[in-house]
Amino acid sequence: MKKLNFRKILTIVLWIIGLSGLFASLAFATGKEKNVVAENMLVSVNNTDVNTFIDEEDVKEFFKERNDSILNTSVKNIDVNSLEKALNSHPAVENADIAVDINGDVTIDVTQRTPLVRVINMDGESYYIDDKSKLMPLSDKYTARVLIATGYIMEPFASRYQFPVNTIAKNELFSKVSVLDDIYNISAFIAKDSVLSSLIHQINVTPDKELELYPSIGNHKIIFGEAIDLEEKFNKLKLFYTEGLNKTDGWNKYSTINIKYKNQVVCTKK
Repeated sequence: MKKLNFRKILTIVLWIIGLSGLFASLAFATGKEKNVVAENMLVSVNNTDVNTFIDEEDVKEFFKERNDSILNTSVKNIDVNSLEKALNSHPAVENADIAVDINGDVTIDVTQRTPLVRVINMDGESYYIDDKSKLMPLSDKYTARVLIATGYIMEPFASRYQFPVNTIAKNELFSKVSVLDDIYNISAFIAKDSVLSSLIHQINVTPDKELELYPSIGNHKIIFGEAIDLEEKFNKLKLFYTEGLNKTDGWNKYSTINIKYKNQVVCTKK
């Protein structure tokens, strides 16, 4: 007769007891969750130190205006996916995550969109392009301090906001008039450079789709040309500012500084 392996039997018994306890705990938690009512809405809005397009009260008001049943509603009846989808459609929201727990807490984590440049088109319509290259409407609540793009910009917000600007530029119909990709690319380059971002405050588009820049100091125009060779052109500009204008006290000496040509800076005196 085979001898019984008591150690093996003990191990199996302990596993059975452990699994039974786990299933019992899960069953208890599930049963408790069915009876839990949402009592608290905990809203966190990120990057408010940069922009304040939306805050905690705005989020609560957003759901209130939609007549969404959240507080005083059974947790099991809250459609988290539907609420997230709705909040992510808000024009100021880049991303929203919502979670509910068995304590009755509804946690809402919101990341705001970050505008990169404000566009004013030929019809006087104004909107932003954000740092993800998508069009963003202005807000009655807050005005971002960003670059301004003006001039021969034809694109209206209504027929463009669904697409990133690079997609617009590749569209067979839109590409004939599109300059939004040029505006975005040069604005993104400027934003990454602390010197340029403090220096340049306006972009202007000419009838030939070339770009002009206006600095925040000095009374001159920078002729940039096409939105190509950005690094080379801006390096020339920064070198000219540090080695040229500063040494000759020439911030107001020139009417134009032309950096569109390769390996040279051409200036026009007033």
